[in-house]
Amino acid sequence: MVQKEEIISQFKKRVFDESYHRIFICLNLINDEQLWLNVNPEVPAIGNLILHVCGNARQWILSGIGGKRDNRDRDLEFMDHSDIKKAELIFLMENLRVNLIQVLNEMPANKLNEIHRIQGFSESGFSVIIHVIEHFSYHTGQISTLTKLFTGKELGFYNSKNLNDINK
Repeated sequence: MVQKEEIISQFKKRVFDESYHRIFICLNLINDEQLWLNVNPEVPAIGNLILHVCGNARQWILSGIGGKRDNRDRDLEFMDHSDIKKAELIFLMENLRVNLIQVLNEMPANKLNEIHRIQGFSESGFSVIIHVIEHFSYHTGQISTLTKLFTGKELGFYNSKNLNDINK
């Protein structure tokens, strides 16, 4: 059985080391106009996607597992927020990081097996953590694709790795 510490370690790796890192790369490449640009009504802007992943993580982990008050308004995450600058989104993400680490580190191991009711779903704590990892990864891919579309640049996520070498 995987221990709580390994689950938290993998969460930090997948969300903070991978998704956050990639989102920050994208934010450094785009301008404030591109942050809130909608390519069509069915594709959220990069800024909206960032608000969305933060809202989801707050609801699922801080509220769902951590018992914090759930004040999420999901629809608001997709409205026009062109007055919000990149620096404010970075602050939001960094504040979320601190709060997520605190809740996960303080979480009793038995919370991983408890059932939590979130957004109408009944999920174990373990499933909640997997959901947030997956949700961040999915939307980080969208943010990356939009950044490539807007800038025409390679993002270089794997520049330091030889992905064709199966032995390393």
